[in-house]
Amino acid sequence: MTTANKITLIRVGMIPFFIYFAYQGTQTCDIIALCIFLLASMTDALDGYIARHYNQITDFGKFVDPLADKLLVCAALLLFIQRGEMNSVMVFIILAREFIITSLRIVAIGKGRVLAAAWSGKVKTTLQIVGTAAIFLTDILGWPGMVQTVSGWAMTLITLYSGFDYMKRNWDIVADGATSKK
Repeated sequence: MTTANKITLIRVGMIPFFIYFAYQGTQTCDIIALCIFLLASMTDALDGYIARHYNQITDFGKFVDPLADKLLVCAALLLFIQRGEMNSVMVFIILAREFIITSLRIVAIGKGRVLAAAWSGKVKTTLQIVGTAAIFLTDILGWPGMVQTVSGWAMTLITLYSGFDYMKRNWDIVADGATSKK
């Protein structure tokens, strides 16, 4: 197993600890959860750098790396709903985009195509990390609840844009699947 893949698996392993501390809802646990979240988010950049720089790109990594990212962000978003810090409609939109794009990638793989990440997807991921941190900081530092609302809407809107951008750039896969018979 490559170093990059090991780092990705460490990120996956951090998710239960993040959930545990975030679920407690105390200031101390929120600080620990935020630190775990940020550390896990940094491993995403690290494993990608190592995979590219040291030629460790693998099919396993192509599958698990984006899955690890989605699991981490989805865990945070679902916890925010439970804690009343994010609207369920926002989270539904974000999760729907992730399911749609993942499904599109699976169809593309079946057609022998690998769909590269777009800049809008990278911006989406970055904004989701920053927005998640901001929502935690709202509780930790006692910031007004408006920060949660703005962060939630910013994450939702960039996610929508990213999803539309991705679908537009790869519409031929969708259109071909709607018209061709198996």
